[in-house]
Amino acid sequence: MSVSPQPVPIDDLPGHYIRRLQQIAVGLFMEETQAFGLTPVQFGALNAIIEHPGIDQSTMAARIGFDTSTIGGVVDRMEARGWVVRKVAAQDRRLRQLFATTAGEQLLQDVKASVLHTQERILAPLTAQQRPEFLRMLKLLVETNNDASRAPRSEV
Repeated sequence: MSVSPQPVPIDDLPGHYIRRLQQIAVGLFMEETQAFGLTPVQFGALNAIIEHPGIDQSTMAARIGFDTSTIGGVVDRMEARGWVVRKVAAQDRRLRQLFATTAGEQLLQDVKASVLHTQERILAPLTAQQRPEFLRMLKLLVETNNDASRAPRSEV
């Protein structure tokens, strides 16, 4: 006679709620930014490129904690939309440096209010006093567990 496995109480698993919150955050982002046609990953990439003009693709992926094997497709789509350009690095012709175009810079400026409104909507259930503590704990969990990620974030 085999014993039926007991289900894991999913409502007690933080990972379940973290996954759900990520789905909610992406859904809200896409809703708020739909007029711009920008994904959360493209937003992070464009932000990093504007913050670090000439950054190479691998370094940019590490800065935003995104998988290097798929960031090329993200950059391809951004380049096709006219938001970024790739240039051959003078010091190493194998590297492609990334630069935001004027259109990319304008997009980041234009989408800023929508992105900030998304963050407000995500945090809306929390009181003003709870928000900094939630963010502090969220950062602690992410930074402490960074090495366990398939795409660890680094400040290279």
